[in-house]
Amino acid sequence: MTKTNAARILDAAGIHYELRTYEVDEDDLSAPRVAEKIGMPPEQVFKTLVARGDRTGVLMACIPANTELDLKALAAASGNKKVDLVPVKEVLGLTGYIRGGVSPVGARKPYPFYLDETADLWDAVSVSAGVRGCQMLLTPDDLLRVTQGQRCAIAK
Repeated sequence: MTKTNAARILDAAGIHYELRTYEVDEDDLSAPRVAEKIGMPPEQVFKTLVARGDRTGVLMACIPANTELDLKALAAASGNKKVDLVPVKEVLGLTGYIRGGVSPVGARKPYPFYLDETADLWDAVSVSAGVRGCQMLLTPDDLLRVTQGQRCAIAK
């Protein structure tokens, strides 16, 4: 498999990571299914969601595969009154990534990034490498460093 843009960014930043590939099921792109395919618990595999705040505009949030995004908590953490998920049809244009392959690393623009604090329970978390069928494992601290993100309680 060729390296994704996200993996090249990690290389350039000197960040250690591991790539895990899996067979894509177009009928089930869910994060819990991805976790199962790469042999990790869903609590350790983080899905990246694209949202829009009423004050800050577009932002990205990473939460465990088996949870939902707490929009109120994300709004509070990001300085917005209200945050909504971006419609799927807008995700590619905003990030350069397709649904099921949105990485918090290497989006078209450097959007504010929020990582659920449960990431700290793990030595490494898994996030999309920027394409369907490939995940990157890296430490939560390295993920926050490369995205200039912050930790907060945003999953429910």
